[in-house]
Amino acid sequence: MGLVRILIVDDHELVRRGVRSILVTRPEWEICGEASDGSDAVEKARDLKPDVVLLDITMPHMNGLDAARIIRRDVPRAKVIILSQYEGAEMRSRALEAGAQGYVSKSDASRQLLMAIDSLINNRKSDSA
Repeated sequence: MGLVRILIVDDHELVRRGVRSILVTRPEWEICGEASDGSDAVEKARDLKPDVVLLDITMPHMNGLDAARIIRRDVPRAKVIILSQYEGAEMRSRALEAGAQGYVSKSDASRQLLMAIDSLINNRKSDSA
């Protein structure tokens, strides 16, 4: 696939930095941008055309579920993974209904995030995606 471009979206800078530190271990991946709310995520996804968008659910201006719907409509080749504090099946189901192709709990991110991204970009299903 070549270089995989990733957009990180979370309203907490510390979380974005943590996710970035996990992702930069993969030289074939590039962080093409960051956003701190859903509206900014939609704009940046339209402009940057990332391969993968990592979205938090609870954010100001527009939540991650609404942003996922718009991004999937406007940038259909982008793979969306919800990265959330919510661990329940109901929220995972809502995320998938909104168009996300993967769901990773923040509590499992250090172990599951790389595998979830790999699975999506290689069109495979994983337990976390």
